[in-house]
Amino acid sequence: MRALIGISATAPTAGNDFPTGQELRDHPSADAREISRLLFEQLAALDEGTAAFQYARNTLVEAHMHLVHYAARRYRTLRNGQFEDVLQVGTIGLIKAIERFELAREVEFPAFALPYISGEIKRLFRDTTWSVQVPRRLKELRSAVEAGHEDLAARLDRSPTRAELARHLGLPREEVAEAEIAANGYNAGSLDAPLRNDSDSGGPAPAWSDILRDEDGRLEHVEDLHALASLLAALDDRRRTVLELRYGQELTQAQIGARLGISQMHVSRILRSTLAELRAGMLC
Repeated sequence: MRALIGISATAPTAGNDFPTGQELRDHPSADAREISRLLFEQLAALDEGTAAFQYARNTLVEAHMHLVHYAARRYRTLRNGQFEDVLQVGTIGLIKAIERFELAREVEFPAFALPYISGEIKRLFRDTTWSVQVPRRLKELRSAVEAGHEDLAARLDRSPTRAELARHLGLPREEVAEAEIAANGYNAGSLDAPLRNDSDSGGPAPAWSDILRDEDGRLEHVEDLHALASLLAALDDRRRTVLELRYGQELTQAQIGARLGISQMHVSRILRSTLAELRAGMLC
């Protein structure tokens, strides 16, 4: 965490009378608030980027890290380093709050900082935890529907219907349905994951990939169509026109002959020779 925010608990000059962040936390609360106020006054008077500015800001960050832990407490069960990520983005929110805080507001710093810290944490989960990215409107709608569902379920002692949920939230049923569909993008499962636990049956459980094995038969023709396109491009204009009229517009050979001013027999010979040439090209 120190590496993330560049905290140095050592004052930039030996003559600096301010305590470190740890020492500030160990002071009685009244003294700590007074020292914090003095640090904020110093921060407002200093030029950003100077050693003194960095020292004052970092001391305030270290002294108020308990606010980050307070805001992140609900996520402490996360594994695989995710809780550390929460603490890091929460610390970014704390830094933003420190840099934007003004003593003239006459607001306690914790009350000012917590919305910044919580906002950064919520943004982390909003932007990175969805398996499939959906519009922000749907993410927020999904959160509202989920909260409303939990509230109604507790009141009714059962899962609410979509109509009940819509009335409770004051939303059209279509929007509730849209949020429920969007929720499918929150978590993605592997196609190779087993559908059930068959550890007691002695055999492997089927996976989604076993059930969804059928393929679209049209996919087999994609490569053929690409090969055919180059062969068609090599034909002269008359033969391409005859093919278009016969198989694109589905005209009879007599109608094609009338349109091109040639006999039906001639149309038949053109079709026969052209199709034979295309067939041979496809088999090469």
